[in-house]
Amino acid sequence: MRLSILDHGHRRRVKIFLTLTSVTSRVDSPDIVKMLLYRPGFLTRPLLELTADAMRGPSYWTAGEREYLAMCTAQLHRCPFCIDSHAELTRIAGNGEIDPDDPASARPQLRAVREFLDLISDTPDGVNTAAVAGLPDLTDLPDGAVLEALRVNLVWNIVNRLANAFGFDLREGQLHSGTRALHRFGYRFPSFLLADGPVTDLGDDVANLRHAVLDAPATTEPALRAAAATGELVPEPWQPYAQAVRDASYRITGADIDRLIAAGCSQDQIFEVTVAAALGAALRGFDAGRKALEQKTIR
Repeated sequence: MRLSILDHGHRRRVKIFLTLTSVTSRVDSPDIVKMLLYRPGFLTRPLLELTADAMRGPSYWTAGEREYLAMCTAQLHRCPFCIDSHAELTRIAGNGEIDPDDPASARPQLRAVREFLDLISDTPDGVNTAAVAGLPDLTDLPDGAVLEALRVNLVWNIVNRLANAFGFDLREGQLHSGTRALHRFGYRFPSFLLADGPVTDLGDDVANLRHAVLDAPATTEPALRAAAATGELVPEPWQPYAQAVRDASYRITGADIDRLIAAGCSQDQIFEVTVAAALGAALRGFDAGRKALEQKTIR
């Protein structure tokens, strides 16, 4: 990965856990696991609560269909790590109900909601009556189904950007072992690995995530994180980097990270600003989709 702290900066209990699981499985821990177990109080606890419910909680959408939506979001972000992972998870969780390589194999309701999610992910500011007029009708879906899909989309609009920015790679054996472990444990980690700092419960997983990343004390000031999230002007050298995370994370390279470090930014600061920018961009789409639901913009 492009930040060494995500490879080697974990607390002792996490290092022991990563070592034991790698020895047992004979496969190095995937980059996504290493990132999630670094400073879990900043991002991971609320993100995993949201993810476990969105991906494996009660839903109109099957587990396989939710994995398929995750794969489609990864395709929008040109994120090979997540495309391959969720294609495999679609096969595992779907038990053949949907072919990740054949969009026509999805039931019409799934294809329809995918088009809506693509719109809010690509152009969140353009979600209006005219923009959605050409989309398939979603009115035959039961109450809550579109919001459930929006929550799936929110999770992976965050994670895809982080995977691209931090340079996640799939190494030999990780696709098979990692995807099966995620499916088996339902996107949950042992609680002792996530014990890190105070817990704030605002009564909603998305609100908890916003607070943890944008408002809670961290290495960077909340004002910097908020600006990186919303797209407001941030001081150099952050501006072009934060914009790339929000708008084109697939273009980020190791050289971009190196420039920030050369300018005096610490790896923890880079981690926090990257997470804030990814969250902010994802929330724009999520909030736009929710607003369309509330205003009955979508049919």
